Amino acid sequence: LCDRSFGNVTFVGAHDSYAVGTTGFAVNQDYNITQQLNDGIRMLQSQAHNQSGVIHLCHTSCGLLDGGTLQDYLTTLKTWMDANPNDVVSLLIVNSDDVAPSEFDTVFKAAGLDTLAYAPESASLAASGWPTLGTLIDSGKRLVTFMDAAADFISVPYIIDEFTNIWETAFDVTEPTFDCAVNRTHGDSSTQMYLINHFLDKTIAGFPAPDSDKANTTNAASGASSLGQQVQTCSAQYGRNPNFMLVDFYEYGGGSVFQVAADANGVTYSPATPIATPIFGSSSTSSSSSTGVTTAGANGATGMRLGAAHFAASLAVIGGIVAGALTVL
Repeated sequence: LCDRSFGNVTFVGAHDSYAVGTTGFAVNQDYNITQQLNDGIRMLQSQAHNQSGVIHLCHTSCGLLDGGTLQDYLTTLKTWMDANPNDVVSLLIVNSDDVAPSEFDTVFKAAGLDTLAYAPESASLAASGWPTLGTLIDSGKRLVTFMDAAADFISVPYIIDEFTNIWETAFDVTEPTFDCAVNRTHGDSSTQMYLINHFLDKTIAGFPAPDSDKANTTNAASGASSLGQQVQTCSAQYGRNPNFMLVDFYEYGGGSVFQVAADANGVTYSPATPIATPIFGSSSTSSSSSTGVTTAGANGATGMRLGAAHFAASLAVIGGIVAGALTVL
């Protein structure tokens, strides 16, 4: 795909890529970003909060789930990108507390990622106006960073305003139907890149929580409620494939999310090694593979990730969060 424009490629993204674990009200992924990237994730979405003057990656509230500091997260990403010099990666940062771009710039510089960050020629580009993947790789500017709020092209040009460049479908979907309606944008959706939010939530005590029980179906390459079905629907509606597909528990489906991306990009999905397998709910004893990945049994069975004690603690935290905060990814 090196000759293909960045704006004409479909990438798999990890929704709340930092929210990693096997138990909890707000866990969205089983594996850390190193494994996510190894398996083929190329957009890492996160939610940033100002925690006593330090940018942390938290799910709605740092009291609910604190994924650590942005600097540690970016340092891990820098290590991976240094080891994989022919890969283009995107970040999508939800700037929950409207932290100034200059503060993000400080963290990017501390992690050494500012040197890999692509800065476009203007604050917004049409989907057809992006450079090719090969150009990004050859220039060394292989990290494309979008931010949903408070981006400022003048002060930090490599932190790109999301909604003037990308439109999104609805999120926090709790019914297994995924439409293609434009949900959020600040630009012209007919020319922008676009992102589909394809992760299913379930309602627990009135609050949305990731639904891992249905992840195999949600992440499937075909069938009702599948990622493949939504891509086909959106492609037919707009005459072009989505650029980004955000998913939870990406490894559920045994690589089906990457199959969908390969089909959209017109290439063959043929990984050199199998991707990671679901950790939670195995009826077999987990073991460590030669890659250092903890794997579950072959059945990949799911169940309630949220134990009673954790559920009670989560509700106590959520009770102190204003309802409006729940509209933030």
